[in-house]
Amino acid sequence: MLAAEDTAGQAWSKAHGYGGYTSYASLNDLPTRASVFGELKRKLDAHARRFAEALAFDLGAGRLRLDSLWVNVLKPGAGHSGHIHPHSVLSGTVYVRTPKGASALKIEDPRLPLMMAAPPRRAAADEAQQAFVYLRPEAGTVLMWESWLRHEVPPNQAKSERISVSFNYGWR
Repeated sequence: MLAAEDTAGQAWSKAHGYGGYTSYASLNDLPTRASVFGELKRKLDAHARRFAEALAFDLGAGRLRLDSLWVNVLKPGAGHSGHIHPHSVLSGTVYVRTPKGASALKIEDPRLPLMMAAPPRRAAADEAQQAFVYLRPEAGTVLMWESWLRHEVPPNQAKSERISVSFNYGWR
């Protein structure tokens, strides 16, 4: 419904070469626009608090606040190049539809730029030793990571759309 009605999001997606639809630059009120997003925000807030605790964040008088929440509809063949989420502390994605062949989330080892003369890793090396890790979430999966972690979505090899909701938390 959002993809069909959000003409600003459609225009932004087209102008920026996004292969499908994203509400990233058009709708900044999803948690108040629809109750399903409000409920998602409540659940993500609790998850972010537990994750920050597990990361031993010292938030002092500040707290983590959901800064942005947006919908992504990635068409077959489309991807999202490597990026980070500046001005955020935690980022993540909730997977809504992941059809067979849908793209994984590709996570980059943050040490990669410092490994100038390092030989490549063997294909059978443990995941923790790989330069890239590919996470293949199912519908309903929530992934959260620190916003400085470079990641990308390789081209969607599914025959139908991959749908997700992404988010950022800031420290205020």
